Amino acid sequence: MEQPPLDRIDLKIVDELRVDGRISINELARRVGLSKTPCQARLKRLVADGVIRGFRAVIDPQKLGLAHIAFTHVKLSDTREKALDAFRRAVLQVEEVEECHMIASNFDYLLKIRTADILAYRRVLGERISSLPNVASTSTYVAMETIIEHGA
Repeated sequence: MEQPPLDRIDLKIVDELRVDGRISINELARRVGLSKTPCQARLKRLVADGVIRGFRAVIDPQKLGLAHIAFTHVKLSDTREKALDAFRRAVLQVEEVEECHMIASNFDYLLKIRTADILAYRRVLGERISSLPNVASTSTYVAMETIIEHGA
């Protein structure tokens, strides 16, 4: 079933929650110009429809000792659907992989990998990433500075 389009109030609710996911329902309602009950109903619908997928804490990775970011191109030896599925399932098990995107390029996947330092990254690459199903080759780019990072 198709979802109704989001109106300006729905979009305002989403924008407010993007900035502060812990805002009270009373404050959210005030900011979007609704009373509490209709605001709660809209929020519940946005969650049920999957527009809002969840609420989480935004953590500073550096304070957890995870300051090293590497982007890794992964080229697979086999790109048939069964091989892609095997890779997808396996990469989900590598906790250091923060993001994984299938790419339309001369490689197949782009991974964002966060570790404590280059030595930890080297271990992850050598022991985990390189041994994922159908990995033929990898290429690494190390971030020297982060300018914008959403969700971190």
